[in-house]
Amino acid sequence: MKRAQSVWTLSMLAFALTGAWAQDNSTPPPSSDEPPASTAQQPVPAYGQDNAAPPISENPPLSGVDLPSLEPHAAPLSYLQPGATLSESAESNAGNALGGGGLTSVSRALGSMILKRLWGNYDLAMDYVGGVAYYSLKGQGWVTLQQMDIDQKILWKRGQLSLRDSFSYLPEGNFGGAYGSLGSQGIGSLGNSAFGSFWGGSSLGNLGLASRIMNVSLADVSENLSPRSTVTAAGGYAFTHYYGSDTLGTNFIGSSQISAQIGYNRLLTPRTQVAFVYGYQNFDFSVVGTAFHSQIIQGMYGHRISGRLDLLIGAGPQFTSINVNCTFLDVLASDRNCSLNSSGQPAGTIPTTKIGGAGQVRLRYQLEKTSLTLEYQRFDTSGSGLFLGAQSDIVHVNVNRPISRVWSVLADVGYSHNSRLQTLNQTLLSSCNGPGQPICPGIDANSYSYGFIGGGFHRSFGRNWHAFFSYQFNKFALDRSYCGGASACNRISNRNITTFGLDWTPRPIRID
Repeated sequence: MKRAQSVWTLSMLAFALTGAWAQDNSTPPPSSDEPPASTAQQPVPAYGQDNAAPPISENPPLSGVDLPSLEPHAAPLSYLQPGATLSESAESNAGNALGGGGLTSVSRALGSMILKRLWGNYDLAMDYVGGVAYYSLKGQGWVTLQQMDIDQKILWKRGQLSLRDSFSYLPEGNFGGAYGSLGSQGIGSLGNSAFGSFWGGSSLGNLGLASRIMNVSLADVSENLSPRSTVTAAGGYAFTHYYGSDTLGTNFIGSSQISAQIGYNRLLTPRTQVAFVYGYQNFDFSVVGTAFHSQIIQGMYGHRISGRLDLLIGAGPQFTSINVNCTFLDVLASDRNCSLNSSGQPAGTIPTTKIGGAGQVRLRYQLEKTSLTLEYQRFDTSGSGLFLGAQSDIVHVNVNRPISRVWSVLADVGYSHNSRLQTLNQTLLSSCNGPGQPICPGIDANSYSYGFIGGGFHRSFGRNWHAFFSYQFNKFALDRSYCGGASACNRISNRNITTFGLDWTPRPIRID
């Protein structure tokens, strides 16, 4: 199974990268890695006659949080953009039950607002999406959906400081989620983590329906040391809190995460960068005594063509140090780090260190009509409420293309494989949740995978309205260890989502 997953992932990356480089090389500019002569000869006031680095908006540091714009020459404007969406979905197994079925309707009404405000040295961006959904599912009914993102930038001559926050209040996860391919059009903040899996705030699998609050706060700064050298530093705090009762009786695990990262970036050419990055993650869980931390060292390579291509490749070792409560560790009570408490149960903690690899690949490509985004990430994550931490491999591919003046199509594919970092004590599982016994956290399995594949059509009606249709298939699967000694059990949840909807997006309101 692991070999097949690895072959599938590598094949997808190789196919996408080969296609992008073929397109890149098919129409090369007159000089592959040098700017036009008129640009190269202009003096730069801050650095004398040395060649200037590309503008930070078009080629930001690899180790930073900002992505280069694929529309770099768009005019900067201050504006307010309202919107609204009504949709109706027909879903099989809307409760994400293992082996579940049945047809459910889900109705959603959402409103949105985007604010962009520019000053001389300050940029403010805010977006909000909120509304309600009704599940015709016993015990569910009305739920609230909220998402808000804020990004405040403070700019100076050689760098910038950004303060960011992403908050969500959702009935399910935010990777694929329950929104079908709706998440790929206009309300994408409902379906995506703002800053990537390293910083937290993402849920990489849906099992049951459990309301959750997820938040990521992040501060990052970059400073140009010279026209070709930049340093970056960032720190963040993320948490996920589950509350209420879920549809399957699963004890989801709340978590918090502190992350930090520093990096040095060097321009080799105006289109090529390399970087060296050190990252730190500290995870803490609602289960007492189960915190752990990891340290990552990565080398990065990036190649960017303004308005066309953004390629990032990063890889390096990852060191994970776990200090686990013996109650939940699969070790003997006689272990030198564990002891027996008054009830005869293991007590204390046991430290262990795991050495592995972390990395990421990101490819964003803009053709004349088609845009492609492909991402692969491998990091330690919180375990998405199911595990006390996980080693996660995540792949996401998105393609958009207009096929006429009023019609456009999209495709959206995602996959995550999550391996448990901390193993439960098998001798305690039979008595979990009993009187005077510990509460077994999460799910008793060694790993799980979650994937979705979907697509949709958009049809514009005038400037302010468009209708859409989308279909998405979701699959959640626990590995065979979940069945214990049984030869077979319900360990797979399949879900089909068909959605029809209508969007209202009026013209932006200029703010002078």
